Amino acid sequence: MARTEITRCQYRRDDLTYASDLRDREWALLAPLMPPQKRYGCPRRTELRRVVEAILYIVSTGCQWRALPHDFPPYTTV
Repeated sequence: MARTEITRCQYRRDDLTYASDLRDREWALLAPLMPPQKRYGCPRRTELRRVVEAILYIVSTGCQWRALPHDFPPYTTV
């Protein structure tokens, strides 16, 4: 489906830090699919949204895991 002038602003990525970052509406679709936090054990220290965004960054740019920018969680976590 072609982008029209009406829908073009919906797909703009200029205002995001990285083009692979998720908008709130996109994350709202993915969040229910993420595993829930376990009842026992250590609480999560890393937001799953940042992990997903890091994976999308690697897939879209083709960079190496170790070359992941410091804006994302450590590559060993991702």
